[in-house]
This record gives sequence, structure tokens and C-alpha cells, in this order.
Amino acid sequence: MTKVLYSPASPYSTKVRMAAHYADIPLEAVLVDSNAQPPELVNANPLGKIPTLILDDGKAIFDSRVITQYLNRLSGNKLFPRNAEKRLEAEQLESIADGLCDVLLAHVYERRFRPEEKIYEPWLDRQWVKAVRVLDVLNAAPPRLGKKLHGGHIALAAALAYASLRFEGKWEKGRSKLTRWQKRFEELHPELAALLPK
Repeated sequence: MTKVLYSPASPYSTKVRMAAHYADIPLEAVLVDSNAQPPELVNANPLGKIPTLILDDGKAIFDSRVITQYLNRLSGNKLFPRNAEKRLEAEQLESIADGLCDVLLAHVYERRFRPEEKIYEPWLDRQWVKAVRVLDVLNAAPPRLGKKLHGGHIALAAALAYASLRFEGKWEKGRSKLTRWQKRFEELHPELAALLPK
């Protein structure tokens, strides 16, 4: 069975695991500590990043967007629409959700890995401004949500769950449409919500 090397707090890992579940593709989830750079991870992905898929033949696939596209092909387009315009919308939503994760993680890593006296507040402020812009754009026009999902919806759900995990009480104020969207996603798709970091 295909393995996914993951961390439960990683929004990219969450996205991939939810996408596979939604597309009915079984994965064996293998918990790894990417900070420790275990051989199973770095031998499969020289970047030492998660998530990384390891196929039955030993081939590795990495970067969460590459993985979601692979899962989409494997599932016969269950994750992204065939219509070119709708597909582009889904891919752009995935991209902006991943970008939100990028800036939130940069914020978290600055505090986690630097000594307190070396934390660079202007860098943190710059990352937070980017996050605020993305959240405001998404709140102004949340994507339509129903029983049929695409990869962009899944990426956004993973990103908002990560924002709630690391920045609870800081991102939600004034963004009632987006917080309602998050709640509605979890109500409509409890099987996917069970994979979100808490």
C-alpha cells in the first residue's frame, strides 16, 4: 500500500490525507518527525519535507500540490474539475490556501527555531500582513461549498484548521463568513474533519 509520511499538525499533510480519503485512495499514514530528518524521509525526499508519498514500487512523490495532482489522476479526476475554467479556480484556491500556510508556518518557525533575542519582529509583521490579506480576500468571497468538493476546498479547510491550531483567537475576528465556511465544511464532511489537526 502507498505510504504517506506525515505530521498531524502539518497543513500540507492534512490536505493530502483528506484528498486521498475523499478520492477513495487508501494510504498508510506513517508519522515522522521531519526535524529529526529520519532516513525513511530523507532517502525518499532529499528535501526532508512532508508530506511525501512512497509508492509500492518505492518511487517517491513530494510537494503537496504535486501529490494532489497525482491523486487526482489516479482517481479519475475526483479532486479537480475537468472543465478548464473551474479547474483553474480550484487550483488557484489550493495555491492561495497553501500560500496562507506558508506565511503562517514562517511565522511559527521564526518563533520556534530562533533564540528569543534573535526573533526579527519586522519579519513576523510582514508574514502576518500577508496572512491578513489572504484571509480578508477569502472572507470577502468564500468559495461555494456543497457535498461535492475539489482540491481547493480541501486545501482551504486544512489551512484554516492550521490557523486555528496556531493562531486561535487571532485570525477569526471580523471574518465571520470564513469561520462559518470552516464550520460548514466540518458539518458537511465529518469524515474529512476527523483528519484536521486539533
